[in-house]
Amino acid sequence: MKRIILLLIILFAACNKKDKIVREAQENVKTSDTVQLKKAAPSNTTVKKYSNERFRNVTVEKVNNDKFRVKGEGQIFEASFNWTVEDGHDELKKGYEMTDAGAPEWGKFDFTVDVAKNRENSTLTLILFEISAKDGSRQHELPIVLF
Repeated sequence: MKRIILLLIILFAACNKKDKIVREAQENVKTSDTVQLKKAAPSNTTVKKYSNERFRNVTVEKVNNDKFRVKGEGQIFEASFNWTVEDGHDELKKGYEMTDAGAPEWGKFDFTVDVAKNRENSTLTLILFEISAKDGSRQHELPIVLF
């Protein structure tokens, strides 16, 4: 019985000491230090911008599980460009969009892509590109990993 009481006293003392240490640490932290730490913490809302010689300031926002909003600027001949979403094996979706101005101006664009993975472990990549007027080939491809 004495051992149990002794054990309880030791546990109680240890818990009180830990609480005291935590309280002292909290009191020693100044408000200005706390604010400074919050400012230094990295933000989860950092937006990555993609660009190449024909596209700039391109951002992709995940709207929901399978929907993405793509915004940016393009310096595109006749303001028309194409896009495709690939998973490394297949082309899952494709389309074309227009900027609000043709080259040599930088026109703005804003569109959504609704696409789902066919394979769980695949990576979806959006590719923006311009079609060559000369031979129909892809030019100035800008690949962007979606997820």
